[in-house]
Amino acid sequence: MNQSDKAVARRVTHAMRALPRDHFIEMSDASLVVGHSIPPTNAVSEILQHAAIMPEHKVLLIGTGAGYVAALVAKLASQVVALEVNPAMARQAQLRFNDLGLDNLVQRNTNGAQGAADLGPYDRILVSTPRVTDKAPLMAQLADGGRLLAIEQGENDSPLLTRYEISELGATLRRELAMVDFSRDTGMTLLDMGMVDQVMLSAARRIARDKKLPVIKVLRDQLNMEDATLYKRLAEEKGMPFAAIDDLLPQVQPELMEGFSRSFLDSHHLIPLKVEAHGLQVVTDDPDSSVADIFHMYPYEQVEKVLVTPNDFKRLWTTVELSLQGNAQQMWAARAEAKEEQKDLLHKEKTQVEAHLITLCDALLLDAVSEGASDLHIEQYKQRVRIRLRVDGDLHDLNHYKLSSQEARGLINVIKIRGEMDIAEKRLPQGGRSQLTAGGVSYDLRIQVQPSLHGEAAVIRMLPQSGNIVAIEDLGMTAKLMKDYRRLLQNPSGLILVVGPTGSGKSTTLYAGLSELAKDGCRKVLTIEDPIEYSIEGIQQTRARPDIGFSFADGMRSFVRLDPDVILVGEIRDTETALEAIRASQTGHVVLSTLHANDAVDALQRLYDLQVHANSIASELIAVISQKLAKRICPQCREEVAPDPAILSELFPEQVPDSFRCFEGKGCEACNGRGSRGRVAVVEYMQVNSDIRTGISLQYPIAQLRASALDSGLVTMRDSALAHVVEGTIPLSELPRVLPSERMAPEKRGAW
Repeated sequence: MNQSDKAVARRVTHAMRALPRDHFIEMSDASLVVGHSIPPTNAVSEILQHAAIMPEHKVLLIGTGAGYVAALVAKLASQVVALEVNPAMARQAQLRFNDLGLDNLVQRNTNGAQGAADLGPYDRILVSTPRVTDKAPLMAQLADGGRLLAIEQGENDSPLLTRYEISELGATLRRELAMVDFSRDTGMTLLDMGMVDQVMLSAARRIARDKKLPVIKVLRDQLNMEDATLYKRLAEEKGMPFAAIDDLLPQVQPELMEGFSRSFLDSHHLIPLKVEAHGLQVVTDDPDSSVADIFHMYPYEQVEKVLVTPNDFKRLWTTVELSLQGNAQQMWAARAEAKEEQKDLLHKEKTQVEAHLITLCDALLLDAVSEGASDLHIEQYKQRVRIRLRVDGDLHDLNHYKLSSQEARGLINVIKIRGEMDIAEKRLPQGGRSQLTAGGVSYDLRIQVQPSLHGEAAVIRMLPQSGNIVAIEDLGMTAKLMKDYRRLLQNPSGLILVVGPTGSGKSTTLYAGLSELAKDGCRKVLTIEDPIEYSIEGIQQTRARPDIGFSFADGMRSFVRLDPDVILVGEIRDTETALEAIRASQTGHVVLSTLHANDAVDALQRLYDLQVHANSIASELIAVISQKLAKRICPQCREEVAPDPAILSELFPEQVPDSFRCFEGKGCEACNGRGSRGRVAVVEYMQVNSDIRTGISLQYPIAQLRASALDSGLVTMRDSALAHVVEGTIPLSELPRVLPSERMAPEKRGAW
């Protein structure tokens, strides 16, 4: 590039910086397809540099469009005449010219093929449309030494920039200059659609470049729009087909994936879908993904891209991968089972994990997430397949899924593959784990597959790993219990246990306390968990890995060397962990942990069973919180109701208090007609005092220990449940589900 060309390039760059392209995008007439009338900046820059417009030039522009190029030319030349055939477009462009104060620009609403001879001659004529094929009328309007630059159709209809000049002998000279790329990347497309501005786009491009991400991945998080709507509109703008995953799954050919490099497909955001008539169809979630390398590497004559949303892209990728993995495992399973006699020689089960079953598995998990379920149950019976969700402690059927026995077996195989289990093993129980991310929340999936009479059953427990941590105020404790719990956390040392059945919210109670310690920041808190259900800023959390020899006990032994103040152990489930918890509390640490027990006093027997010395328990245990979960009444449809006489007779065998009242939810849209939303803890609280310590040391029978605890102020689960009923937090019908029959009536104190 010589000095003259460099000077031209600098003038063009300066003009483009001074006149933002997005100034011409937001037009008042929504019916105009404005984006297509504004060429991308790279194409404009190339055309203007070839035009070499000088400050003294007069320029004729055929095709004003949105006015962007005309305004740039007006910044470069002394006088500009612009011709636009579309009256609405011409009006909108003129408004922009007036706003910019471009007094040297004259626009006419006319067909530009004949030019504007009355205002000529022109030093430069720019023809922006290939529809102007006869250049003679325009060439006649060129000044001496003038040039005409036109966009014409090249090979394969590609835009070609050409230059026309008049020789000294009067002949017309034509020269092909360059192929011009008018394609717009996704960022420019969104800019032209008016969905982002130049500042947003520039920032997104920087982030995308630094993180090596497609720019759409950055921008979609900033747009308040459903993915399906956004990507469908992008597909329309790009002239690409858009599809939902349910439409693609019946067409997918998983074996195509094996012919491609995984790293190539991952880096280009492509999934091969199917081959038809020597043409390959690929799926992508990046409209800018390039398929050019496929032509060089693979013998396909044509490659068509289909746009999908990012979630559908992930689901399709998982479907293909699991299909390939499942087919391989099914092949080995078929070989293993071939040695065994077939029950029915005419019945041969398919040895393929079908794509729609993988999608069905995803759909079931998403249903579970959307309804806030804690467990997903899949059960096979002789005449039907039953799918149920546990929501707020109750199981209810998902009746909109109708599966055959064969589909159920395939679905169980998909679940086994997801949990990294052996699909050939159908005689023994198996357990596995997997991960799921939905709605920005990660879930740890605990999977258990159990043989049964009519086929295998599966239970998937869904444990959210991140989310909003419940505050102590929301645990369901009374004001006094909250005060006592907070005081427990301030102790210099000792063992605090939270006990209850599986899924009773024990970890939630401990996390609520830890979150307050994290806010305080004055104490060092370490946790060892399996899994880590919530991430708490300011607390060091470690995951136990028994599979590699790192158990709860191993973690605690290492923790005491890190000078902690508080240690949380996910669960005391064996003698070794129990002994390490006692030792840690003896060395000056507050140890918090969970234990499976029916009530606060029963937790002592569990510790005895784990072979912990009674004197060690007596000296280190400072409190036990026992809890169960009860359904919380939906506040939107709560109403006072008459109590059930049968339950009242159990609760108050002598006399019902005059102030007693109870509530229920009648069912509304907010609670899906269930009358309940969420659950709340019903708590039993035992603070260990000298009398209880004596009983522990002497290993009193559990009944005697409970009597002693009652005399020492044990807050029973009945007390907590009744308080919730009267306050309208839980329905009266929950009490028989939470309290055993012998605890429904008031317990006799000092009865031993």
